[in-house]
This record gives sequence, C-alpha cells and structure tokens, in this order.
Amino acid sequence: MINVIGLGYIGLPTALMMASHGVEVVGTDYNKELVATLNAGHTTFKEDGLDELFADAVKAGIKFTTEYQVTDTYIVSVPTPYDKFSKKVDACYVVAAVNTIMDICPKGTTVVVESTVSPGTIDKYIRPVIEENGFVIGKDINLVHAPERIIPGNMVYELLHNNRTIGADDKAIGEKIKELYASFCQGEIVVTDIRTAEMTKVVENTFRAVNIAFANELAKICRHDNMDVYEIIKICNMHPRVNILQPGPGVGGHCISVDPWFLVGDYPSLAKVIDESMKTNDGMPDFVLNRIYEIMKEKELTDLSRVGLYGLTYKENVDDMRESPTLQMLESMERHLCGNFVKVYDPFIEKDEVPNQMHDLDAFLDAVDLVVLLVGHDEIKQNMDKLNGKVILDTRHICNIDGTYRL
Repeated sequence: MINVIGLGYIGLPTALMMASHGVEVVGTDYNKELVATLNAGHTTFKEDGLDELFADAVKAGIKFTTEYQVTDTYIVSVPTPYDKFSKKVDACYVVAAVNTIMDICPKGTTVVVESTVSPGTIDKYIRPVIEENGFVIGKDINLVHAPERIIPGNMVYELLHNNRTIGADDKAIGEKIKELYASFCQGEIVVTDIRTAEMTKVVENTFRAVNIAFANELAKICRHDNMDVYEIIKICNMHPRVNILQPGPGVGGHCISVDPWFLVGDYPSLAKVIDESMKTNDGMPDFVLNRIYEIMKEKELTDLSRVGLYGLTYKENVDDMRESPTLQMLESMERHLCGNFVKVYDPFIEKDEVPNQMHDLDAFLDAVDLVVLLVGHDEIKQNMDKLNGKVILDTRHICNIDGTYRL
C-alpha cells in the first residue's frame, strides 16, 4: 500500500492516477475539510479530466484520511515555499511530514519526496531527521526523490505522458520506485542520484523563467521607444533558431515563480542571470499598473472604481490563483491605498477572494470603463464582442479590437 502525504494540486492527482491503475493507495492530508470533501465524493479543485479520474480511483478503492498509515512506501507531496528574504527553500512541511512518518513506519520503508526542493535539501534537512529518529539510511530507511512534472490545466495528460526522473541512493531502490510510477506513466523514466534529481527539476523551471523574463524585458524596451513588441517577436521567430516567448503581466503558479529563487538563495554570487530574470518577472505586475495609470491619464479616466481586472488565476482555464499576477497587482495597489476600488472578475473563482470581486461577466463589464485583460480564459476569447466600446489594456495579446492598448 502507498500512503500519499499531501492532497493538493500535485498529491491528489498522483494518488488518483496510481489508484486508478491498480495500486492500493491511501491519501493523507492534515486539512480535515479537504479530506471530508474528498470522502463526500467531490474533488477540491477544477481540472480537465480530474473528476473522471477521481471516479475511477474511488471505484478502485482509494481512501482519504487525516491519519498517516503504517506501510512500507510513502510519497510526500507537500508545499515547498521559499523565504522571501533569503530566497532559500523552506523545507518545513517536508521535514514535518518525514518526522511523522518516522514515528510510525517499519524498518525497510521507502520515503519518496515528490515536493520540489533545491539541490542538497534532502542532504541538509531530510537525512538528519531520519538519523535523529534512530534509523540508518540505506538499511532501515530508503530515500528517493521523484520530482513532479505536471502543469495545472493539463495535469491528467501530463501525468500519463511526461517523462519522469527518479533519484535514489540505491539504484535497485530507484528501479523499484520506477516500476511504481510505470504503473501509469507512459513517458521515459530515468533513474539517477538524488542530488541530480533535485537539480534537474529546479533547472527545468529556471530555464522557463529566464526565457519568459527575456520576453518581458523586450516588452519594457519596446514600450520605452513605442515599438510593437509582438510584431518584433513574430518576425524574429521566423528565424529557424529563434523562439521567443510572449510577454505577459507576470509569472504565477508554484513552479516558475518560486523554484528559480532556490538557486538564487543557495548560490547568490553565481546565479546572476537567474536573479535578474526573476526580478524582471516579479516587476511585471507593477509595469502593468503603470500602463493602467498611463492609459487612464490619456483617456482622462479618474475613477478607479470604473477599472476592471479580468482574471484572478495565474493562467487560463484553471482555478489556481497561487502567486497570480493579479493578486500581486492588488497587493501593490493596497500598499498605495488604492486597491479596494478596482473591480475584479474571474469565471473560475466562485468564492469571494478579493475586495470588489464580481461573479457575472456582463455585470462586470457594465460596471467598468477600462478592462484589463490579465488572463486569457476561453470565456473572454469567445465574448470579445462584449468589449466593444470599452477602453482595453490587453496583457495577453488576445484582443484584436481597434484601439486596444498593449504592454
């Protein structure tokens, strides 16, 4: 039996996928309300294919509880935030989970850490916990790192088809865990050492962050001299060896906006390009705010309550708000005593999460003069005609209405 610890955006789909492919799984989370929701037959977030996967897993016998199970294999999939001052990974949730596992697990147990961590985190934080509990690593307890590699909006497909990395002290243990993931994963599964597995996951997300930052910096340069960054990128990408990404209002989610900081925190004198790239991305919400103020001045709009932010999530067609550019903008506006005036709307966020949040597109558009498109949900793409007559700031390059302002 596999005990999956942490039933959030990564742990829950992983547990469901294993269960639906014949693995006996118990999912554990400290959040009683979350566990109660799952036991009542409901998923806890929206994701294409997740409800169907949930139904398959329940039919196969998956169980959900707040209690850790006595078993020989644990998968730890808990959050790994970073310290915003030092930029170093905060491994407290992983440490707490492993500590609890050590209280109940038998000798011979394998602990698989799926949570994304910086290189050396398992050496620095996890091995000491195991040893302090009187276990000998490699004899009593086997350690494995199997970093997740999925993205909200396409989780089910990517769990099935993405390549995976398994890091282990003992290759035989690594191969055993590889067989476990191969129960559902159709991609290539590579077995390596733990530190390499830690580094590869962080490097993957850092690569993406740096490339996004290049596009965002281009947008700032082009805005400074009134050039069309989108036209420039389109022409540049006609070169066979150039593939510049699109700029945007910032970077959200738990991966690209967080993981690269681990390298900055651990290697501050070396990770210079990464550091500047993250600062560029983190500065985009304020760049968008400046564009809003420029447009308001040009259009002689003085009432912030007639400004509407479309989109609260960090990407299109998901309900994941973690680190979203919109939330970052609202926090910045609050610091300047103007955050409680703008209207906010997102079709995927049903509960009130921020001040002046609205829940009907037509009512939202009727209430505002300036619409800031921050997320490219299908809903707004299919209703662009409703924006006619509005002042529009399009940060996602999705609107072709004449007169639309861009980054």
